[in-house]
Formats: sequence, structure tokens, C-alpha cells
Amino acid sequence: MTHSFSDCIQIHLASSFEELINTTFQGDTNAICWHRNLAGDFKEIVAKIVPKENITEISEEELLALELTEQGELARKTILNDIEQLTLLGTSPTLNLIQYYERDEELDFISTDVYSFHVDRSPIETDTFLCTYHGASSDILPNAQAEQKIHIPEIREKLKTLHDGSAAEFENFLKDCFFDLHYQATPDAAPINLGLGHLWRLAVDHPTQQVLPCIHRAPVESDGEYRLLLIC
Repeated sequence: MTHSFSDCIQIHLASSFEELINTTFQGDTNAICWHRNLAGDFKEIVAKIVPKENITEISEEELLALELTEQGELARKTILNDIEQLTLLGTSPTLNLIQYYERDEELDFISTDVYSFHVDRSPIETDTFLCTYHGASSDILPNAQAEQKIHIPEIREKLKTLHDGSAAEFENFLKDCFFDLHYQATPDAAPINLGLGHLWRLAVDHPTQQVLPCIHRAPVESDGEYRLLLIC
């Protein structure tokens, strides 16, 4: 079951880009959404891009070179404006056409790919920004409805078999291999879908962060449908 983000206490709804970037994460709030109903035909943009691989990065030059209808042009202007605003903020936004992400199939008892609920970590103060313009969109999960996978006894015991060092070194091993970033939803969990067209700012785990990092995951793509995602 998926819940509406408008009912979730961890989400602050912003009415402008300025409010999105200037609102402080505090208390339970670790996700901020600039809620928008976008005009334009984003599907036309997806249809006119030739994928180069399972994830194709689209440059501004490639986007500007597309021959589009009036509705496609409206969609392109929105994307270019989002890129400009995020770039002026000091971030490095990337526009991706996604068929699928690579799956982590190395271990059968724990997944560490982006389809698994996870948090982002950075050594410097930063946030994650993302907007899905077309296709399946990501989910976030209230922190109270998730358990860190490394603390699930059966998973932890299996991870110990991969490590030969001391207990202290084991904790470092879990971090170094990014196992500690991944979470399992509780049985009563209700993920919140981020929807289309909304620009999101998610809290990241970094040294000065005052709130819990936002738990999120990439969606399983629909067969034959590409996602158009802006992320930084």
C-alpha cells in the first residue's frame, strides 16, 4: 500500500523553488516537495531521445537540438529552467533517460542496489534533489517504518561470515561496503510515491545533518517505458 505524501509528517510541501531550498530540515521533516502540476509533453521528449545504454545522460545541447511540438517545447523549457536553478544553487544536476539500473545480485541475502530502500551519504553538507518528469517515480519511506538491514540478526550473521577481522573492524567493513545504508521496510510500512513533476529535496547523511536521512528507493520500471529523471 502506498500513501499520499501530503499526509506524511516527514514531508514539508513548498510552494516555490525559494521555499524548497530555504526551508530547514528539522524534527521529523527530512523531505521537502515543491508541489507542481507541470504543463507540456514530457513523453514527446522521451520518444525523441535515442538511448545509448540502459542509463543515457542527456546534455543541455542534446535537449535543445530536439525538434519538438509546442507541448514538447513547454516541457523542455521546464527542464532547462530546473537545471539552471539547481546549477545556480551550486549543484550539478544530471538529466537521465533510464531503462533500468544494474541489479546487485552478488549476495542472495542482502541487496545494495538503488531498488533497495537506502539513504544517501556524503562527506560534505549537501542534499539530494530529484524530479521525475516521465515514467515510474521513486518512493520514500518514513524512518519509523524501516529497519537497518545490518541490524536484522539473520542478515548480520551472514555478513559476519564475509569478514575475518575484529568486531570494531566489522563495523568499518559494513560502512566501507555501504551495507549500513540499506533498509528493510517493516511489515506495516506504507511507502510514499514521489509522483511526477514535483521537485524534491531529500536529507542526506553527512556530518552536520540535524535530522535522520531520508530513506528512498528507485521504482521498478514498467516494461518498455523509460523514466526521465533529473537528479543531483
